[in-house]
Amino acid sequence: MKPVGPIPSGFESLDGELAIGGRRVSELVAEAGATPLFVYSKALLDRRVAELRAALPARVGVNFAVKANPHPLVIAHMAPQVDGFDIASSGELKLCVAAGIDPRRISFAGPGKRDDELEAAIAAGVTLNCESEGEGMRALAIGARLGIAPRIAIRVNPSFVMTGSGMKMGGGAKQFGVDAEKVPDLARRMIAGGAEWRGLHIFTGSQTLSADAIIEAQANVLALAAELTEAIGHGCPKLNMGGGLGIPYFPGDTPVDLPRVGAALAERVASLPDVLADTELCIELGRYLVGEAGVYLCRVIDRKESHGVTFLVTDGGLHHQLAASGNFGTVVRRNYPSAIATRYGAEPTEEVNIVGCLCTPLDRLADNAMMPRAEVGDLVAVFCAGAYGASASPSAFLGHGPAAEILV
Repeated sequence: MKPVGPIPSGFESLDGELAIGGRRVSELVAEAGATPLFVYSKALLDRRVAELRAALPARVGVNFAVKANPHPLVIAHMAPQVDGFDIASSGELKLCVAAGIDPRRISFAGPGKRDDELEAAIAAGVTLNCESEGEGMRALAIGARLGIAPRIAIRVNPSFVMTGSGMKMGGGAKQFGVDAEKVPDLARRMIAGGAEWRGLHIFTGSQTLSADAIIEAQANVLALAAELTEAIGHGCPKLNMGGGLGIPYFPGDTPVDLPRVGAALAERVASLPDVLADTELCIELGRYLVGEAGVYLCRVIDRKESHGVTFLVTDGGLHHQLAASGNFGTVVRRNYPSAIATRYGAEPTEEVNIVGCLCTPLDRLADNAMMPRAEVGDLVAVFCAGAYGASASPSAFLGHGPAAEILV
C-alpha cells in the first residue's frame, strides 16, 4: 500500500460527497457538462491571500506569478487582491491586459524574450526583468525606436540557493538572470542608456516547506540587494524577493510555518540598511497562492482486475495532471492527495490503482492507494490541482483534448 498526500483543509462533505465552495461535486460536474474538470475555489484563494497579509509585514507586497494558473477567471479574481503580477510570456501579458490589469503592475521575466515580446511589453509600460546583457541592449534599442524609456529591472543570478528547494533558480551557471558580479555594470549601462530603472529581481528557488530555508534565503536576498544597490550607485525602486513557499503534496509533508516566516521578515524589514530605505518590497508567489485551491475531477469509466490488482480507469490522466502522474520532475513517484469524491469521507476498504485513459503506462493518478470501493460512474478527486495543472500538462497528447475549468 502507498499512502496518499494530505488533503488541504477547507473542503467538506455534503451528503457523502466532496463539496467545493459549498456545492457537491456532482452538481459542479453537471453544471460544467462533463468530466474531466478543474474546479478552483474562490474561498480558498481568498483565505490564502488573507493568511499572507496577516503574516507578512505591511511593507511587503504580494505578486501573483501567473504561470502557476493563467486561467482568465483566476487572474481576474486575483487582480484586486494582490499588488502585482509576474508574467513569463506575451501570451500571459495579453491575458492580464484582457482582465483589466494596469500593465504598470506587471513585470516580465524569462530568459528567451523575443523582440516582439519586448516591444509589446515596453509599449504597454510593463517592467522587464532583464535576464542578460543582450536582452538589455535589445530593450534599449527597441525603446529608442518607439520613443519610450523601457522600464527595466535586472534579474539577478545569486551565488547562493534556497536550501531544500524543489526547483533551484539561482547559484552557479544558470540560464536565468545576470550573474551577481555583473549586475552593477549592466545596471549603470541601462540607466545611462535611457532606461527607467526599476530595481532588482532575485529568485532563488521554489516549493520549499522549510521555514528555516525560506528565512535564510530572504535574509540573503536583502543583503545582496543592498550590496548591489550600493555598487550601482542608484536607488533600488523595487525589490522582487522571489517566492519559494511550497505546499504539501506528499505523505509526511507539513505546511510552511508562515507566521514564523513573516515574523523573521518583519525583523529584517525593520532594520533595513539606508540604501534600501525607500525600496518597494514584494514577494512573488504562484503555487502557494493557488495550488491548494484547485481540484481535478475525473470519472471512473471502467473497473478491472489484472493479476489480482484492481484498476480504476478514469476519463482523466496525465494530459491534464502531469505533475500528479509523477512525470513533471519527480524522481520517485508518490501519490498526490486524492479521494473518491462521490464517497468522500467513507472508510477505505480496498487497495486500488487509479489510472487515466491514455495508452501509456505513465498515465497514473494513484498507485496502490487505499480507497472506499468505487464503481463505474464515481468521481475521483485529485487535490492540489490549482497550480501547474491544466496549463502545464500536454492536453493535446493522444487527442483527448483539454479539461474544462470553472471558478466557484
